[in-house]
Amino acid sequence: MKTIIALLFVCIGYSAYAQTNLNDYKYIIVPKKFNSFKETNEFQTSTLIKYLFNGKGFNVVYDDALPNDLNTNRCLGLLTSLQDDSNLFTTKTIIVLKDCNGNIVFTSMEGTSKAKQFKAAYTESIREAMRSFNDYEYAYNGKSENNEEVTVSFRNDVKKLDEVKVDEISNVESAKVKENGGDSKIVSEEATATTQYYKDNSPVESNIKKVEKETTTFKKVELKKLNVKDIWYAQATNVGFQLVDSTPKVRMNILKSSVDNIFMGKTDTKNGIVYKKEGNWIFEYYENDKLVQEELNIKF
Repeated sequence: MKTIIALLFVCIGYSAYAQTNLNDYKYIIVPKKFNSFKETNEFQTSTLIKYLFNGKGFNVVYDDALPNDLNTNRCLGLLTSLQDDSNLFTTKTIIVLKDCNGNIVFTSMEGTSKAKQFKAAYTESIREAMRSFNDYEYAYNGKSENNEEVTVSFRNDVKKLDEVKVDEISNVESAKVKENGGDSKIVSEEATATTQYYKDNSPVESNIKKVEKETTTFKKVELKKLNVKDIWYAQATNVGFQLVDSTPKVRMNILKSSVDNIFMGKTDTKNGIVYKKEGNWIFEYYENDKLVQEELNIKF
């Protein structure tokens, strides 16, 4: 009897802990096609899971129709995966929820069915697995949105010339004007607390030399075309974004530069720059002394 009571308290504690974890996330993301199937929404598994999550109060979206805030920050949502442990006689499914870093946040009970028709079997086993959420009262707490924005200000970085130095410049340049005849326009200048301008128009000997035609030092550029199915989602970081695929797995980190739409890109094996060209994102890097331009499909 004591053992049963202890197990009951453990289950209650785990349920409360899991519920708190799920409340930290704004969305449940359901793939249109699970890895264990060949076809999109095969046996209506995707539509069934989305329907059941909606019925339990969760905010559910498909992986190809993400709202703007989730596109910008994938850590707002949990990605659903369907673990299929079926054998010849029994259909067995487990629903797993993972965060943006691929960590498992929740694993459901195993749902089973001995129905002979695949659609009926998956429907029954998924509904049984979803019973793990029956006691949940989901209420998003906003925790995953509490990311403070970093504001960089250069307001006090501009220095003003000392008044004494400004006067010294003015006196020196005035003397040069007198040396050139007083009314000469060879030298023009203005030196105030807000403007410091000087131009000497005296003729100087030309040192212009004929410029030899430059030759390209790198080999022909190789362009790698876009794979439209390989979508990378941008997740904001302190210094830029990390690009993750639908697994989700981090595929690249891009760091902000001083120019808009130009980033420094880094993967496990390559370093280069990421920039926008004619509406497309390009990852440019060197590979075996050859300049490569690779098109990327990035969702911000």
